[in-house]
Amino acid sequence: MRHFTQALVTTLAALSLGSTAQAQEVTLKVHHFLPSNSYANTMFIQPWCERIQKESNQRMKCQIYPSMQLGGTPAQLVSQVRNGVVDVIWTLQGYTAGMFPLLEVFELPFMMQDPEATSKAVWDYTQQYALGEFKDMKPLALHVHGDGVFHVIKKPIKSLDDVKDLKLRAPTRLSNKLLSALGATPVAMPVPATSEALAKGVIDGALMPYEVVPSVKLQEMVKFHSETDPAEPAIYTSVFMFAMNKARYEGLPEDLRKVIDRNSGQALSGQIGKTFLAADAEGKKAAAANHFNMIPKAELQRFQAAGQTVTDTWVKDMDGKGHDGKQLLNAARSLITKHSTK
Repeated sequence: MRHFTQALVTTLAALSLGSTAQAQEVTLKVHHFLPSNSYANTMFIQPWCERIQKESNQRMKCQIYPSMQLGGTPAQLVSQVRNGVVDVIWTLQGYTAGMFPLLEVFELPFMMQDPEATSKAVWDYTQQYALGEFKDMKPLALHVHGDGVFHVIKKPIKSLDDVKDLKLRAPTRLSNKLLSALGATPVAMPVPATSEALAKGVIDGALMPYEVVPSVKLQEMVKFHSETDPAEPAIYTSVFMFAMNKARYEGLPEDLRKVIDRNSGQALSGQIGKTFLAADAEGKKAAAANHFNMIPKAELQRFQAAGQTVTDTWVKDMDGKGHDGKQLLNAARSLITKHSTK
């Protein structure tokens, strides 16, 4: 009888612990660098948080901290999530130059034409080649934005000659190398610093997608928006990561991990890429009072020729790091083609 009683107590205790684990409520601290009214926040991050809250029967929620409200700089977001200061981040891999060299392949000039297909390609490529770059993190989604556009104060960009000697903002190591190859003076800075730099005359313009224009009120600082031919690949794009602290994910109850799993991966990556394309259209509307032009295909070939030096240098850099740069480049291009034809 004594043995039976002890076994019953043990069983009830285990059931109680299991019930407690199942009933556990979780609040995830989500940190990113754009304001709360940005399209990234309203069209992607908030809806994602609402989905996991609903699918977990209100047991898992987000506390979103936009505009770096928890402190630090955009470049420190990766270390914040790795160290468990926050649970989830959304950021550009290029803000931490040198930390994700294999992912840079998608930021090479004229790689991306469809952000949905390219975002799926980034996810697949990472699973095969670059998971080692995500130490202490669980990638939830990897995506790109739509076409990069020249936004300039004084004149439109109609030819390669118009770029020369302009001081232009770009977000990442490779986009800055591209500007140098085009004859401009690159000025590296995260998105939130762009408006002040334009107002103070530190830069003449910026290279970024329309999606981010309203969140930094860029349309009030510049007059000219110069796009590239939409039939051609984009002059540049950036790779973003939506990532979770690995230990935080692994410490969740199994049913909550499954909620996260259902809301991460290739499909989510493609969905975000598609969302950012829609956000470009909205962002362009905010600049409707300004002047627009398209750089024609014939002139764009000069841009492409100049940008080829950036691609060739990246391949050599990868070779020097012990990778097969050409193989990585071809793999990225093949995955983009694969998802573009679906």
